[in-house]
Amino acid sequence: MRFLTIILLVLAGSVLHSCSKKTNTTDLVQTPAQELYLGADLSYINEIENCGAQYRQNGQNIDPYALFAAKGCNLVRLRLWHNPTWSGFSNYADVKRSMQRAKAKNMPVLLDFHYSDTWADPSKQAVPAAWASITDPIILGDSVYNYTLNTLLKLGAENLTPSIVQVGNEINSEVLQPTAQPKYTINWTRNTLLINRGIQGVREASRRLNKNIEVMLHIAQPENAIWWFQQANTANLTDFDWIGISYYPKWSTTSLTNLPTAIQTLINTYRKKCMIVETAYPYTMQNADGSTNILGQSALLSEYPATPDGQKNYMIQLVKQTLAGGGKGVVYWEPAWVTNTCTTPWATGSAWDNATFFNSQNQNEALPVFDFFNQANYK
Repeated sequence: MRFLTIILLVLAGSVLHSCSKKTNTTDLVQTPAQELYLGADLSYINEIENCGAQYRQNGQNIDPYALFAAKGCNLVRLRLWHNPTWSGFSNYADVKRSMQRAKAKNMPVLLDFHYSDTWADPSKQAVPAAWASITDPIILGDSVYNYTLNTLLKLGAENLTPSIVQVGNEINSEVLQPTAQPKYTINWTRNTLLINRGIQGVREASRRLNKNIEVMLHIAQPENAIWWFQQANTANLTDFDWIGISYYPKWSTTSLTNLPTAIQTLINTYRKKCMIVETAYPYTMQNADGSTNILGQSALLSEYPATPDGQKNYMIQLVKQTLAGGGKGVVYWEPAWVTNTCTTPWATGSAWDNATFFNSQNQNEALPVFDFFNQANYK
């Protein structure tokens, strides 16, 4: 989970610093606007609506998918858990429904395989219960391959093929770990085998469906991406198209000013495309319910107050910094996780209501941050 991100190696910051100097962003390659993904992770919407919440624009209730599409969102990110018996959402049926809603509004999908029954993030990469008894990495890899391939083939049969597939979510630590046994050191022989089997599942699905499905590997925080992809490259983990990064200033040692250098370093070193696939910023410090908000005062940057305009300006500047480093997109994490009657593993309501794109103090009215989707900001 992105708000549980743990910076795994303190030395990562020094690695980034040693390979980069403060960069004049005007000297960096700019990404053409037509190649720019401006997206949103909308994984929570079905659940939130099921719990009675509504979204509004100009005082009127609105289908959130219609609103995001109308504002210019051109990539919907969706998480997929293997068999989340604790939740009726983010399983195959729920993701299929979300993909149908995105497709109906002509928005491509970035499908995020967590390869777990629950949140996978740097602090935990728990193997699904169905695979927990498998100790042979080769057999476990076969399970990853078959699951990935069959999921994509089923979606393809419904004309729901995603444009990009994440093979794992925030895989800073070793993937598919025994339950309750997180490893902060990586056995790269095992790690490479398992991740490659997921990648092979995507490639085979792409071949059988005759559709171009790109592969993304996703790491939390730019400074961690520096060391992780260096180690992955040494371990011959190279068959992917995208480097995906979570960037939350609260948990990162990379400043917004230095972000272009980090992105450019990754692109130039590995010759892959790069995108920020998770970020967020609060528009208020008020809490709308009994669930403590994750993004408090420590999440703020001095230049961007916790106001609707501060949130919008942060997002626009983040896109510009991403472009300055040669990156090709920014995806906001859970802009629709508004307060509601649902119960999460932490509390009832939303732990993110002060960082959504909807004003919890005004009946979930759409906020100015929707302007970040306007490609004209970046020409």
